[in-house]
Amino acid sequence: MYLSRFLSLHALWVTVSSVMQHYPSVWGHYDVCKTQIYTEEGKVWDYMACQPEARDMIKYVKVTLDPPDITCGDPPETFCAMGNPYMCNNECDASTQELAHPPELMFDLEGRHPSTFWQSTTWKDYPKPLHVNITLSWNKTIELTDNIVITFESGRPDQMILEKSLDYGRTWQPYQYYATDCLDAFHMDPKSVRDLSQHTVLEIICTEEYSTGYMTNSKIIHFEIKDRFAFFAGPRLHNMASLYGQLDTTKKLRDFFTITDLRIRLLRPATGEIYVDEQHLARYFYAISDIRVYGRCKCNLHATGCKEENKRLLCECEHNTTGPDCGKCKKNYQGRPWSPGSYLPIPKGTANICIPSISSIGTNVCDNELLHCQNGGTCINNVRCQCPPAFTGILCEKLRCEREPGGCGRAAGPAPPLPAAPLLLLPALLASAGLC
Repeated sequence: MYLSRFLSLHALWVTVSSVMQHYPSVWGHYDVCKTQIYTEEGKVWDYMACQPEARDMIKYVKVTLDPPDITCGDPPETFCAMGNPYMCNNECDASTQELAHPPELMFDLEGRHPSTFWQSTTWKDYPKPLHVNITLSWNKTIELTDNIVITFESGRPDQMILEKSLDYGRTWQPYQYYATDCLDAFHMDPKSVRDLSQHTVLEIICTEEYSTGYMTNSKIIHFEIKDRFAFFAGPRLHNMASLYGQLDTTKKLRDFFTITDLRIRLLRPATGEIYVDEQHLARYFYAISDIRVYGRCKCNLHATGCKEENKRLLCECEHNTTGPDCGKCKKNYQGRPWSPGSYLPIPKGTANICIPSISSIGTNVCDNELLHCQNGGTCINNVRCQCPPAFTGILCEKLRCEREPGGCGRAAGPAPPLPAAPLLLLPALLASAGLC
């Protein structure tokens, strides 16, 4: 008896799984742009909001340094070891591969020993400031999904600013300030992300958490994306529906996590002391071994794919949209103004697809995908809708009585309801299997 019930339950599960295989995850991962459903009119497409998976964005980055000659090694120079700042017999030489430290070593695969890293020239021109701008560009709008992490091979800088651009580097805004003394460096009181809240999450802060000089076990600087997400999604980000709702309804919040470029402004190298030792200026420089940036292509909830083409990331747009960010309707699909998709309502969101322009419909008046005959109308050979007696119009979208003298004294009844979703078959299947 138990074996029979088990086999019946297994068969039931296979049936339900088969029915549900084309449905998106119930909490809304937004990884499907459309799925086929069955209605009284047959098999049609059901559209939903969708977005690409998050990925390692460093694979697609272009890096620029300012000043351009700030990398060590041309001409060759000696510098002091990081572990022992008074052992100054190390050499940087751009002409020798083993001794060179070019910018691409900030983005190569880590895990080797010794680690590889980019390195600046030393602070030999002290007291003139040693300023370096490292600009990371994607030529694409990116939505950040995880912490930005910068690993220094030297000590973490005494002063640094992380900046972002939303317009491909034309203008810049600060993301976060870093200093050993925020008040002295930037005239700001020190704070951490833990001091923020839902209401102050967009505040630009200065933190002293990541500026501790030459400590060998303290090489990493964070810009905390997930901690900011947690104000809405909970400490372990279990309530992503709440976060998506906030991103959907608060443009400033969504823009806060959106970038086209990042800029790391190194303003003062790690000194480890109150004063600079002018007798050993080869101790002071910047060196970065790794930068991590995780995010997804911004496609305005109109694509799940994002491809690299001619060294540029492009959304693989659906919903009859086009453009690098799916930011406009395709030609002949401008029947209403373009709009981004929406995360709401959970779990599928709203696709806000672009619909055909009336002038472009031509002979293809109706179909079972985009051009539905409304109010119970029937599509005849894709050239016309056969409307119920009470309706008229190209897609049966108008009440016939509106065109008659006196107007509509009594509105026609609504179209018959669509069948319930496949999950409503579950009780019947259970009953037939003898499990209810």
